[in-house]
Amino acid sequence: MKSYFLLLFIFCYCFTFSQNTENNEEAPQESQADALAKQLQNPVASLISVPFQGNFDFGIGAANGSRMTLNIQPVVPISLSENWNLIGRVILPVISQQDVQGNSGSQFGLSDAVVSGFFSPKEPTSGGLIWGAGPVFLVPTATDNRLGTEKFGMGPTVVMLKQAGQFTIGALANHIWSVAGSDNRADVNNTFLQPFIARNFKGGYSLTINTELTQNWDADATSGSLHLIGAKVFSIGKQLTQFAIGPRIPYGNANTADWGFRAMIVLLFPKG
Repeated sequence: MKSYFLLLFIFCYCFTFSQNTENNEEAPQESQADALAKQLQNPVASLISVPFQGNFDFGIGAANGSRMTLNIQPVVPISLSENWNLIGRVILPVISQQDVQGNSGSQFGLSDAVVSGFFSPKEPTSGGLIWGAGPVFLVPTATDNRLGTEKFGMGPTVVMLKQAGQFTIGALANHIWSVAGSDNRADVNNTFLQPFIARNFKGGYSLTINTELTQNWDADATSGSLHLIGAKVFSIGKQLTQFAIGPRIPYGNANTADWGFRAMIVLLFPKG
């Protein structure tokens, strides 16, 4: 948990610093890569993107297991009116794991999908706050019972952030309760919290620190990881793309990995 409190300290410091930046500095002229890097820090931006996020974890449990999770995460904004967007977001994990529950052998396949819908104003508030809120659904798409919950769940989700100068500071949260599914599996009663801080640099570069914390209230189990991710927007032919990589630092009584890293490629489809 020390890493989590360190992130909160940095979050508060950078928020104060970014307020000074917003008040005292003029924003430099942005290139397309700079603008896209900034939009990518905003989960409710009006930008179609398809991230392929690979998470690699090693040294899991007593059997020294390993896991690779590829999260396929398409984000599609839909204009509802002159003032409102609906941001649809799907997270579909593909998992390959070995001995993550003792000497449990290997499993490969889909895990459960998480589908979110954020209703978000097209313009920030007068104070510069960007926000979105709506429902989140847990869909039992796992192809192996060791890769999923065998439960259908739902609940609320919300995101709030502020972009000041080259900084983006915010948090995303949701809570999911299971409402249907196998009676032989534990119920889902989980809170997810993801505070984040990003600093953008000229040329489409960015540096992000965040934590992804899941609290299982029924089992009193905490699973979290701290990330420091460097990223760059570039083009592959005519395809605008972002590549990102950085370490994963595990914490919590339910995350027994020794270490890990994240590597991600994002396909971008800006309007126009």
